[in-house]
Amino acid sequence: MEGYIVSFRRGQKRYYPRQVLVELKGVTYKDAHKVIGRKVVWIHPVTGEKFVGRIVKMHGRKGRAIAYFEHHLPGQAVGGKVLVS
Repeated sequence: MEGYIVSFRRGQKRYYPRQVLVELKGVTYKDAHKVIGRKVVWIHPVTGEKFVGRIVKMHGRKGRAIAYFEHHLPGQAVGGKVLVS
């Protein structure tokens, strides 16, 4: 399954570079329990470095999820593809 990084999780005064909102293709609010706990991988387009994270909870009712990554993601990650396994 694949998805896209929509944005970093953020508040009014601060953002969280290890937490991102991921839009998953073909996942609705009712199918949310099937993707929680799965691994998410984003590959840096230049260096090929892999950033690995996990989907921890759903965000809203449009099929978006919050993924926590082990390391901070660069700003280039926003709008990029992620692979969900």
